[in-house]
Parts: sequence; C-alpha cells; structure tokens
Amino acid sequence: MTDSKNPIVLIVGTNRPNSMSAKVASYYQQVLQQHGQPSIILDLVHLPADFTVTALYDNTGKNEAFNVLKSLLEHTDRFVFIVPEYNGSYPGVLKAFIDGLPYPNSFSNKKAALVGLSSNTQGASIALSHLNDVFSYLGMNTLALRVKLGQIRLHFSETEVTNPLYREMIELQAEQLIGF
Repeated sequence: MTDSKNPIVLIVGTNRPNSMSAKVASYYQQVLQQHGQPSIILDLVHLPADFTVTALYDNTGKNEAFNVLKSLLEHTDRFVFIVPEYNGSYPGVLKAFIDGLPYPNSFSNKKAALVGLSSNTQGASIALSHLNDVFSYLGMNTLALRVKLGQIRLHFSETEVTNPLYREMIELQAEQLIGF
C-alpha cells in the first residue's frame, strides 16, 4: 500500500512560461489538499536552459539545478503528469527530462496519473498514449483513468476548471491515485 503521507509530485509537462499546464497543476494540487494529501509541483519551466548538454549522458549528476529537480522524484512513488499536446504528442522537453533521469529506477514500480490538455477537442489523447508507452517501458504503473481536457481555455477561468465533467474527472482520478 502507498504511504499517503508521502507527497505526490505533480509534473508540469512543458517548460513554457505561465503555461495552462501549470495552472491546471495548481488546481489539481488544491483537489489533493482537500483530500489531505500532500503534493509538490515540479514545473519544467525551472529546468536549466542547457540541461540537455550539462545534465545528460556523460554529464549525469554534474548539473546541480537539474539534480535538485531530479531529487524530488526520488522521494515519492506517485505522480500526476499534466501534459499539453504539442504537435500530436507530448512536449520534447518532457521526453528530454525523462531521458535525463536514472534508468531504470526513476519510475520502476511507481504510479502515475495522466492528465492531457489541448486546444482541440481530443484532450491530448494521443500524447497520453505515447507517454503511457514510455512509462510502460520504464516499469511505471499508470491509472486506467486518463483525464483529457479538450479545449481547455474554454473551460478554465483564473484558477478554476469550470467544466463540471472535467472537475468530476479530476476529482475521481485524484481519489483513485490516493488509493493506488
């Protein structure tokens, strides 16, 4: 059984400043707080600009700013990935971040919930499928319920998801992740 005192890490799957993904992550964090579940937001906007050169491959462990973000993953066994759709898949910066983590132990036997955002009606369904394939390869267990938030800008105001179905799906997914 998962330790509910261990914080869930919400990963904002883009490094775009002031992203909709970051806003949804903050909303999701509020939902977790209402359930008494601690959480931490890891926003990829905080990745060092040069991390693909200074923190990966032969430079593993040498970029202190990257190491700080990476260390957040070592102390949890549950994640929520808030993933925008970029060009029919998930952002390359998220893939590069995952590639920079220690293999295979970063995600092996850990648990994740996936939330997709898009400006179209699909809610990043293909992006979530691609990401789920990567997590399966890495040994991560993902919740079957994937929240797909299509046309997100029409259904979000200030700090709140306004679509009742979207709110219900996030609530249900959060409850499932807490018990996962």
